Amino acid sequence: MRAALKPGAEQAKSAIMGMSSAGPGTSPALRAAIAKKIRPEVKLGGNWSGARVKAFKTRTAKGFVNAPKRTNRPRGWRHLVYGRADSWVQQYGAAHWFDHALVYDTARYKRAVHEAMESTAERIANRVN
Repeated sequence: MRAALKPGAEQAKSAIMGMSSAGPGTSPALRAAIAKKIRPEVKLGGNWSGARVKAFKTRTAKGFVNAPKRTNRPRGWRHLVYGRADSWVQQYGAAHWFDHALVYDTARYKRAVHEAMESTAERIANRVN
């Protein structure tokens, strides 16, 4: 199932790497740190079963743990200006870069996950028989 979602993860990585780093945007190191944390996730059992592409928190990105979430928001995020204790700025990323990367091929991903689940069910049934 992870393989079925890999194209979606690659599209999301491409979308964040395509975000502008000029002017009030983000640095290339931040974009690479976010891209590194985008992975397909599969979980079977427990409270939630399914497959999804997830952008995990970036603990190594200069203390900006919620970078994937904040750069995806249209309203951006606020932070202190380096060297000034009382000066805050509003910074914007590429709004909905993660959402738009995945929304257009949702049917294809669902179909691929269903096919993977069916083939797994067939393998289990063949082992029992």
